[in-house]
Amino acid sequence: MTFDSVRGRASEGWVTRTPSIVDRIRSRRDGRVPFSVEFSPPRDEAAEARLWRAVREFERLGPAFVSMTYGAGGSTRDRTVRVTGQLAEETTLLPVAHLTAVSHSVDELRSMVGAYADRGISNILVLRGDPPGDPLGEWKKHPEGVEYAEELVRLVRDLGDFHVGVASFPEGHYRAPDLDHDTRYLVAKLRAGAEYSITQMFFDVDDYLRLRDRVAAFDAEQGEKPIIPEIMPITSLRSVQRVMELSGSRLPVDLERRLSRAAGNGPEENRAAVREIGIDVATEMAERLIAEGAPGLHFITLNFARATSEVLARLGDKVGSGAAEPRPVTSARVS
Repeated sequence: MTFDSVRGRASEGWVTRTPSIVDRIRSRRDGRVPFSVEFSPPRDEAAEARLWRAVREFERLGPAFVSMTYGAGGSTRDRTVRVTGQLAEETTLLPVAHLTAVSHSVDELRSMVGAYADRGISNILVLRGDPPGDPLGEWKKHPEGVEYAEELVRLVRDLGDFHVGVASFPEGHYRAPDLDHDTRYLVAKLRAGAEYSITQMFFDVDDYLRLRDRVAAFDAEQGEKPIIPEIMPITSLRSVQRVMELSGSRLPVDLERRLSRAAGNGPEENRAAVREIGIDVATEMAERLIAEGAPGLHFITLNFARATSEVLARLGDKVGSGAAEPRPVTSARVS
């Protein structure tokens, strides 16, 4: 089955028209840089209530788009589809659905894309994905799946008029032997049809700038595609250390020392002190990224609105909404 632009409910003759992420981030108003946020599928009812409180708060602020993550090994597949669909159907937000290759056959991947299309979702962020159990463990291709994200980009694009994004890595992916190889892999994904990339979380803006320069030097045409930096306002030292460990990265030494001093030596870290530094650092990073011409700012929220909202408030009129439509785009019947 294929899907026309985008053909969810194809047998009923439905066409869903939604803007692309590139359209949204390039529709900046008054020179202000658009922002976007990342959510994660909730694990239980309490977490779902918290997610929807954050959704409604960000809906008021008007992000250019929101993304919904996908658990390691496809562990949150059903919840990801359900919640992303609800974002598309019940809010004014433009959702981007994550799709990972790990542990899925090609037929399952096609089914997932169809499930997104059925909910009117045409923006998909394609990822190779982390192995289940141990994200840093050996990556094994599904016997009937795909090996690389580049292949998954082509698969999604071949299914219809989908807008596809990919991941990029300012410090280089931990599985890549060096930065040259990492750059080559990213450019291959862009050449395969990806329209933009969102970076992995980082804390040294120079790493982002060097990534941007490497891509432009390797392939000037692909270097024109937006590389959207991802920022995480730190609210807990232990939490960010765990996230960095699972991603194969490390905090910059100076920042880790600064956060460690703030956290203290007690059985419980001084989260208020850590949080204050985290908000400062995220704001400073955002300000420099804006000055360096970043196409947008993508915030990891952990399904909380407060920390990101504080950073946005500090940035003031340097950031703005990328949302061009006051209401969700709806499906239109065609003959």
